[in-house]
This record gives sequence, C-alpha cells and structure tokens, in this order.
Amino acid sequence: MRINDAPKDIESYSRHYDEKGLWNKLTRHAKRAGLKLVYCALLCYYVLVSHDVPARYKLTIAGALGYLILPLDAIPDFIPVAGYVDDLSAILAVLKTVSSCVTPDIRNKAVVKLHDFFGEIDNDEIDRLSVV
Repeated sequence: MRINDAPKDIESYSRHYDEKGLWNKLTRHAKRAGLKLVYCALLCYYVLVSHDVPARYKLTIAGALGYLILPLDAIPDFIPVAGYVDDLSAILAVLKTVSSCVTPDIRNKAVVKLHDFFGEIDNDEIDRLSVV
C-alpha cells in the first residue's frame, strides 16, 4: 500500500467506528502509533463531528477511523514499526479528500488534544506534522 492510498472500500469500515472505541485506541496506543498518526486521526475526528462538513465526507472519515480502531487489518497493529503504516495511509488519503474542511479551529482542537496524549510538544514539531 502506498502512503496516499486508502483501501478501496474504506467506507465499509465505518461500521467499526465508534467514538468510545477511537478514544480507547488513541489513549492506549498513542505513543506506539506515533505523533503523526494521532494528529491526523484527531483532525479526522474533529472534521467528522463538525456541523459544517458535507454528509458525503462523514462516511469516508468514519471508515478511516473504523479502520484505525480495528487491530487486525491489512498490517496488524501489533507488528512493531509497520503495524500502523496502513492506518496512516488510510487516514492521510481521507484527509487529502476532506482537506477543505480542516479549519484553523479544527487544527487547534487537534493540537490541544495532542498535548493530552504526548505532553509538551515543540511548535516546530507540530508544524512539521502539517498534512493539509
């Protein structure tokens, strides 16, 4: 899977998405998943819950987050280093699709929550995470 490719049927994973499952996954696995994946997942989440997002995007976002929640996907999450590559690919592909919906407020919410998971983060490091 290339970094910008989401599974062709990403929407089918939306049935695995639930908010509690997402927060459990991020809380338990944030450090192992990495700063970039967590930031991108947070951007997706805040776009998903935004009232200004077209319905057609919500199913795609829920699919990518559902894919992230699943521990056994194309590359199982428990595999060191590679386990989250497919999840990041799916999330990045979806973010590219919904990038017009990522507002400064959504970015700010994601950064604030990122601090909850990782503690103090240098602003330059956050700037390097910019994906949209």
